[in-house]
Amino acid sequence: MGEFELIRRHFQRAAGGPSVVLGIGDDCALLQPSPGHQLAISSDMLVEGRHFFPDVNPQALGHKALAVNLSDLAAMGARPLGFTLALALPQADDAWLRGFSDGLLALADAHACPLVGGDTTRGPLNLCITVFGEVLPGRALRRDAARPGDDLYLSGRTGEARLALEQQRGTPWALTAMPDDGCRERLERPTPRLALGRALAGLDGWEGRAPAAIDLSDGLAGDLGHILRASGVGAEIRLADLPVAPPLRGLPEAQRLECLLHGGDDYELLFTAPPSARGAIAAAGTASQAPVQRIGVITPQTGLRLIRANGETEALIATGFDHFT
Repeated sequence: MGEFELIRRHFQRAAGGPSVVLGIGDDCALLQPSPGHQLAISSDMLVEGRHFFPDVNPQALGHKALAVNLSDLAAMGARPLGFTLALALPQADDAWLRGFSDGLLALADAHACPLVGGDTTRGPLNLCITVFGEVLPGRALRRDAARPGDDLYLSGRTGEARLALEQQRGTPWALTAMPDDGCRERLERPTPRLALGRALAGLDGWEGRAPAAIDLSDGLAGDLGHILRASGVGAEIRLADLPVAPPLRGLPEAQRLECLLHGGDDYELLFTAPPSARGAIAAAGTASQAPVQRIGVITPQTGLRLIRANGETEALIATGFDHFT
């Protein structure tokens, strides 16, 4: 199977959706955003041995490769338009490609985000997706929009993906946790919160501004740090308000906090909003079928602090996973 037969067999489909003027098969794809909208663009790379194990289910890998990019659109409140895929393969394995493309395109169909182009080559397994979306001017959920007094919200839960990763590695403390297939599902098949992101971007009553938001890829504390630095503010997280999945509850406290605050691969939304928007936030969570929890507050004092149930406060390092440290 040659390069072009590989593309035709596993990835080429009829151009879909009103935003795609020209899809796979030419030197460039042509996309037409809705009138008056801005383009939102993001790229993510997944490398074998760095982002996923060599024996990962190819269907799950296809899902995750696109999900992590769609999560970036969700964090901006954008609607997907389409995506490109650059794929390096050690060999053209038809069965592997069938599973990978099934997982990839099933998620693409679920969110009306067609594959419109890309590239293939021979090499170590490496996936790079660039996703395109659109958002109305002034409605994007930017990292620099947090203000002192804002509530801090989290969709879903954190920590399960990290626990699943440590279990796959055979880490002793992780193997003592309650077995839960849902943790591995969270690691391998994350749910991009697109409906919630668009609902937040579409809400009125934001006191003249959109909320700040980020998707959680490198850990809650580290990703929150990006919002704090961009906005020039600090934050307090109330430990008692952090949702904890059942498998994490029996872990030693240090490991539980490591998963909750620094785990990564959660792909939930962390966002801020003024207290006046609490009713609207609750309605947006319900409408988008995304659990939303208020977990803290934005402060004028810079830095990140954890408030324990007994009222004690401790400083947190607002840094997350870094590929070069």
